[in-house]
Amino acid sequence: MKLKRTLIAAALAAVAGSANAQISDGVIKIGVMNDQSGLYADLTGQGSVVAARMAVEDFGAARKGMKVEIIFADHQNKPDVGSTIARTWYDADKVDVIVDVPTSSVALAVNQITRDKGKAFLVSGAATSDLTGKACSPNTIHWTYDTWMLANSTGNAIVKTGGDSWFFLTSDYAFGHALERDTEAVVLKTGGKVIGKVRHPLNTQDFSSFLLQAQASKAKIIGLANAGGDTINSIKQAAEFGIVKGGQNLAGLLVFLTDVKALGLPISQGLIFTETFYWDQNDATRAFAKRFSEQAPRNNYPTMIHAGVYSAVLHYLKAVEAIKSDDGTKVIAQMKKMPTDDPLFGKGTIRADGRKLHPALLVEVKKPAESKGPWDLYKIRATIPADQAFRPEKDGECPLVK
Repeated sequence: MKLKRTLIAAALAAVAGSANAQISDGVIKIGVMNDQSGLYADLTGQGSVVAARMAVEDFGAARKGMKVEIIFADHQNKPDVGSTIARTWYDADKVDVIVDVPTSSVALAVNQITRDKGKAFLVSGAATSDLTGKACSPNTIHWTYDTWMLANSTGNAIVKTGGDSWFFLTSDYAFGHALERDTEAVVLKTGGKVIGKVRHPLNTQDFSSFLLQAQASKAKIIGLANAGGDTINSIKQAAEFGIVKGGQNLAGLLVFLTDVKALGLPISQGLIFTETFYWDQNDATRAFAKRFSEQAPRNNYPTMIHAGVYSAVLHYLKAVEAIKSDDGTKVIAQMKKMPTDDPLFGKGTIRADGRKLHPALLVEVKKPAESKGPWDLYKIRATIPADQAFRPEKDGECPLVK
């Protein structure tokens, strides 16, 4: 009996050794980089760390003899800080893959460093569609959403229902510029017009001067090309100015579940915007949300960014297992070859330009009387098929597309 146990143990050790044969240092090291303390902390932050850990657990890494470590850092929404973290992680800390990275200016910097170092980058938080366009990389996959998808889904729906004159309130960095650019193109293409635009600094506390310009424009739609705390503050202050009561409407071009929760239904009811994940879609998403909430800060429910981190890390680990290597360029290539399949986004694919494809959801915030619980916040108005939700590959000008 003792000999039998010894043989079994030796066999398991051999399997584990084989699985880790080409894993650098015998460890798969995942770095979650995002805003841990600022205006994007609720929609990414520690929640993304929780999501990554859940993906490792559900993959069964320990059971398969694969050693996986997760570390995290706060990039403070600054490209120089994010660049320094990325270089240190890759050069000194032997990080194999960086995940999440909201704030497009930071993501674009990390995108280039990752390519130079031959590592892997899975973007869930950043929005700029340039990551699968002119800045596309063989080492990066853009997972959850992007500015083209947001613009074409939300902008198209609003113009078609009569919102044909726009004024943009835009966060003054790469993300805001890209979202304004992509939405303006949709508005003009569908017969609308842009009356004006104003740009505000990141993490603005006082939107009064910007909102007064938007109000004075008489535009039917004030497009909020911002996110997180900036979106929350601009919507709250617009309510104080009576902008919606005066006949203008707000278009949240990037709104998250945690934003709506912070605003409350009396203020946010009726907002229409686009997501790629909602916790109350089916039994699998509800089960994930419950597990996530038990571990997340303030028992928050998952945003689409958190769902994207989980989905991306799970698929990454499957690819590492398949090729028995954590070489960044090789793993990204394998991720593109394999169909994606997870309980949150279902089945999907990854294109040559690094764009992960899955359906998008046009949602509307419920009225207070329609909500049955603290996180029961959305009605799904339409599901946009994966092949229609994102920019056609041929239009992105990605050098990787032949």
